[in-house]
Amino acid sequence: MKAIIIDDEKRARHLLSNLISTHCPSILTLLEAQDLASGVDLIKTSKPDVVFLDIEMPQQSGLDILEYFPGEIGFKIIFVTAYNQYAIEAFKMAAVDYLLKPVDTSELKAAVEKAKEAITAHTLNDQLNKLRDSLKQLSIDKIALEIPKGIMFTSHNDIVYFEADGMYTNVQLIDGKQKTICKPLKHFVEQLENNTMFFKCHRSYLINLKYVDELVKDDGDYLLMNNQKRIPISKSKRDQFIEVIKETFL
Repeated sequence: MKAIIIDDEKRARHLLSNLISTHCPSILTLLEAQDLASGVDLIKTSKPDVVFLDIEMPQQSGLDILEYFPGEIGFKIIFVTAYNQYAIEAFKMAAVDYLLKPVDTSELKAAVEKAKEAITAHTLNDQLNKLRDSLKQLSIDKIALEIPKGIMFTSHNDIVYFEADGMYTNVQLIDGKQKTICKPLKHFVEQLENNTMFFKCHRSYLINLKYVDELVKDDGDYLLMNNQKRIPISKSKRDQFIEVIKETFL
């Protein structure tokens, strides 16, 4: 980790620096600033993970630091001061910890460990959010099928139809393969309700309109798919299907 000490007293900076170098091996880079203004400049240029911030300084209080970072700050703050009365105000600012001078070694180590855990949690949360965004983008064109050996991501265009099989669903793929998924047909109907290419033509079938070759009105109404599969279509769905076809093609 990278850290910055902001304190107007040179001796205080030197003492804290020695303690950190000796007892906090996770901090690999340690920088110093003698006032809040120069400390803010250093933060902006060096992008630290942790800032050890004195509160009582002649020109400006360390509590004013958030004025320079109106958005979400990218570092953790550990306040270091000789005055205990600032503790409540410091924690209202969501400081990771609060150290009283003279700094106790065990409290310093605990504060650094808390900062390290907070940074790790924030990083994992960022990674999780990026993964969520990626999967949302992926879901625009693909669907996740839970197969026995894991999860298969399949393009919507690769699915010919879904067929109900009790509490399971058989998924027919364009390459001729069929996958049995431990989800009822209703699950896929709801998942694809906003995809206009999928049409529930029967209580047991959800089809991809892209692969319909013909509507046959003979020996019971059915849809002939491009793989020659005959899929029944209920009367109400047939009328709906014909109406849409007329609007689109005729």
